[in-house]
Amino acid sequence: MDPSLYVILDRAAARGRDLETILDGALGGGCRMIQLREKEWPSGRLLPLAERLRERCRGAGATFIVNDRVDLALALAADGVHLGQDDLPPRAARPLLKSGMILGRSTHSLAQAREARDDGAGYIAVGSMFPTTTKPDFELVGPELIQKLRGEIRVPVIGIGGITPDNVAAVIRAGADGVAVISAVCGAADPAAATRRLLEAIRAAR
Repeated sequence: MDPSLYVILDRAAARGRDLETILDGALGGGCRMIQLREKEWPSGRLLPLAERLRERCRGAGATFIVNDRVDLALALAADGVHLGQDDLPPRAARPLLKSGMILGRSTHSLAQAREARDDGAGYIAVGSMFPTTTKPDFELVGPELIQKLRGEIRVPVIGIGGITPDNVAAVIRAGADGVAVISAVCGAADPAAATRRLLEAIRAAR
């Protein structure tokens, strides 16, 4: 798992563009951690697309994570599942997962990050770093929260929310192991170029 840049594929953020094409751009640009996030389609409808995305990730040696849906992650033999605060807690989801599957957790406070760590999350996403249009009810916590929890959280910490090539350095310098983006790649005219720009800014910040 390389969490340096974690690209989240989301149909709404893609605004009608093909997720497979966006994925090819992200992989071609150097991203090696991908999440499929779908809030509307039922799992049965999503399965064929998810299978194609998973195969592309496998071919590129990239980690493929499914958002929210433990059943779909298992059916796909995905590399892992990502759970938000309204989803199953990690302690309830972990026994359902196959050995070796990654379990990620969204957190918005020090207490939530500690709970995710104690529940066995394999990585912790922290946000929102900056204002974001992808989640209308976002909680703005800023890079400062990463600085606060960095000393006591040993698993990878990933900043998320409103991240662009112009502000990603602040998140990396706060101590994040990587950043997750949705609109910055899914909404970009050239997803491969956007991915490269983000990775260059991350490397420079380190």
